[in-house]
Amino acid sequence: MKIKTGIDLIEINRIRKALERHGERFLERIFTPGEIAECRNRAEALAACFAAKEAVVKALGTGIGPVSWTEVECLHHASGEPYVVLHGSARRIAEALGLTNWAVSQSHSQEMATAVVVALGEK
Repeated sequence: MKIKTGIDLIEINRIRKALERHGERFLERIFTPGEIAECRNRAEALAACFAAKEAVVKALGTGIGPVSWTEVECLHHASGEPYVVLHGSARRIAEALGLTNWAVSQSHSQEMATAVVVALGEK
């Protein structure tokens, strides 16, 4: 069995300032329409989503570049449990690595947001 992990921590105020400064342009460059709808411009939710994206690309071993921001999508089930959907290059890289199952956990305080991902595979 193969296992990969990723973690990220971000200041919520960093996302808040980017949102204030760049608005829709920032949102559309970083987040998918589904993420934007779920987060409803709440800086803490956007920051936790951003951290999840970073954690995923760390688990993939690529960082942002070979994988674009919108190719990693972090959504939530009705229960509130977060899950990851990979698109495009992110999906192709995960498949090449044999990573088929992803788990994500997110948290935030008033100042910081964090996410941890674990990816499992058979290769």
